[in-house]
Amino acid sequence: MQLSPFRKFYTISALLSLVVVNNACSQSVETKYFKDVTLTQLPIDAEAHALDVVLADVNKDGHLDAILALENLPNRLYINDGTGKFTWNKGVFAEKSHDTEHVRAGDFDKDGNLDVIFVAEDDQNHEFYLGNGDGTFRNVSERLPAKSEANGLDIGDVNGDGLLDVVVGNTGPTPQNFLWLNNPDKPGHFIDYTKEGLPALRWETQSVKLTDLNGDGHLDLIAGNEVPPNRLLFNDGKGRFTQQAEKLELLVPLHTREVLVFDANGDKHPDILFLNLTSNGGAFEKDPTARLLINDGKGNFKDETAKRIPKQQYSTYAGAIFDFNHDGHPDIILSALKIPPFQPMQVQALQNDGKGNFKLVTNEVIPESTVGRSWGIAIGDVNKDGKPDLFIGQWGTQARLLLGK
Repeated sequence: MQLSPFRKFYTISALLSLVVVNNACSQSVETKYFKDVTLTQLPIDAEAHALDVVLADVNKDGHLDAILALENLPNRLYINDGTGKFTWNKGVFAEKSHDTEHVRAGDFDKDGNLDVIFVAEDDQNHEFYLGNGDGTFRNVSERLPAKSEANGLDIGDVNGDGLLDVVVGNTGPTPQNFLWLNNPDKPGHFIDYTKEGLPALRWETQSVKLTDLNGDGHLDLIAGNEVPPNRLLFNDGKGRFTQQAEKLELLVPLHTREVLVFDANGDKHPDILFLNLTSNGGAFEKDPTARLLINDGKGNFKDETAKRIPKQQYSTYAGAIFDFNHDGHPDIILSALKIPPFQPMQVQALQNDGKGNFKLVTNEVIPESTVGRSWGIAIGDVNKDGKPDLFIGQWGTQARLLLGK
């Protein structure tokens, strides 16, 4: 994200963060669906900018740990003791501050251990670490083929060779997105396949998602862009992507920050949800309502937001799909900020009626203690009770852990 719109908020941010943390006990920390256990289960650092979070077992003890991508601080690893209590394991990643935006974890070199990739925006310092299987990592960032002002990141096998590949979403003066194929002769090394695999476009991407959208068994690509339009590309199965503009109905100009894909209406076809800002901390410009595009089963996506999603005035940097009422239908969790003036808000919840129509149910679902500048959200069962939990990253407010009930 661009820093300039936020610098004037930094001092105020720190003060507000302390207020949020100190008042957490006086606010509601529990609902029928979640219990906020942040103050007893997470390291307290209200001024950290945790823009993305991945939950993954990095030390093979059977418990989900938390990998955090931090803006202007070294990236972090929080180790889970198995009860959902996290301890900051310092010095695991490079002890240098970068403008890190996103993180993904997967086994890139096929040795059975989880590896980690981070991408950064302003200072273009992408990082790549090979896991040793015990919660430690080797820095092999020199293997990454290129630098860029990156925001979006996703991983997946795009060419069917059984190895994880990387798509990087870029902004900046020359915002061509990257496609890096995992080298089959040297797994864990990459081949820059951008020119062969992706069209030459001015992307301005903030979020990329790899998923099969047309049912042919190949991972397709959705790009959520800060400058319209968002883009849909189909994969030929060999890692060559072709834009399908006519299949993606875009009714209004969007500043999209995250793309989510899920079956909203229960027809067994993946639908697309774009999470949006009105602006990046500036004036109220674009409609920030999340846009829901329904798949007709043939990879054509129709914008049915007006009849399915409540109109919203708050901006959303991140979200997650979570069946919080356990009725078998996917619901939506959204971060929320009031822009202007970049004001902390309570995390929001939208409940699915089973047919892909959503209503706002925040007050009965989300604890009041979640007020903050929420960012990346990860889902996983961190306390081994069989119920998924929410780990919520934050920009300049305390990261939060909500245990599912």
